[in-house]
Amino acid sequence: MGTESESRRRLKDDHRLVQRKVFVMIKLAIVGAGYWGPNLIRNFMSIDECEVKLICDSDPEQLTKVGEGKAEVELTTDSSKVVNSDADAVVVATSAETHYALVKEILGAGKDVFVEKPLTLSVSEGEELVELADSRDRILMVGHILLYHPAVKMLKSYITDGTLGKVYYLYSARLNLGRVRRDENALWAFAPHDVSIILHLLESMPDSVQASGECYLRDGIFDVVFMSMHFADKSMAQVHVSWLDPHKTRKITVVGSKKMAVFDDVQSMEKIRIYDKGFDYTPAYASYPESLTLRIGDIHIPKIDGREPLGLECEHFLECIKTRKKPVSDGENGLRVLRVLEAAQKSLDQKGKPFKP
Repeated sequence: MGTESESRRRLKDDHRLVQRKVFVMIKLAIVGAGYWGPNLIRNFMSIDECEVKLICDSDPEQLTKVGEGKAEVELTTDSSKVVNSDADAVVVATSAETHYALVKEILGAGKDVFVEKPLTLSVSEGEELVELADSRDRILMVGHILLYHPAVKMLKSYITDGTLGKVYYLYSARLNLGRVRRDENALWAFAPHDVSIILHLLESMPDSVQASGECYLRDGIFDVVFMSMHFADKSMAQVHVSWLDPHKTRKITVVGSKKMAVFDDVQSMEKIRIYDKGFDYTPAYASYPESLTLRIGDIHIPKIDGREPLGLECEHFLECIKTRKKPVSDGENGLRVLRVLEAAQKSLDQKGKPFKP
């Protein structure tokens, strides 16, 4: 009986320890409260394991707007306060041309960083930030949000488990009427999403990148871009991006040797469709040559996790801070995307000449 009583006492003590478990509260600062910043603020403030201590933006009016109802959060237009704050990590959602200098200063101060895409606007700057993060043992995560989309994770699993067979080619379209940028073209504004997905799905870098486009609304700023990538295993991918289009399109198609898949992010319910379509080989024998037989099978629409990708992305950043594990979209991942974008920009500038990223 004494042994049983002792066991019960230990179980109760263990239960009390679980109840008294202390969660490490991660202190965050967020820089950039403009177009995308409020979404990041909303998501991080909804997570119990972190505390948004400071929000910084160069626009006092926007700062006041996002600060409504957040009396516990310090608001500032001075980015040096972020660098010198007691925040454990900083979320950067400013314009792309500011990323390099800002992230460099924050990493230098010994803080982990989440920076919105693209990492920087040049490969050399991106390489410097990745090296700095590694040397300081800091987390550097890039906001390639679609890598956290449940539909993209499912699409990846269909490739990994062989459901689609060998991937022959992919093509994507990210189109809309607006929002026209003054500080970046459609390639840099839209294509990071599609490039990040394609590199993630194929797990390789292209051998060559080629791009063509035109500037219609403003001189020197491409409104529409068509980009092609060719890979060593004969896979290829095409990306079409534009903010001058009558359709709102967010779609990627993957054509494999066994099946084909479409991820349509505009659809609210049926985001992924798997098509059992293709061609089957009939081997040659006797006097009959090899032939191809058309196959048209079922369409499968799987159930997708309905959680918000941005929320999952924010949770992943906090998890990486706590566990010190490498983010899915770490600095190296962001750098690979940057290499492709830079090669595409060179191709645009030289009338479609192919470049190796």
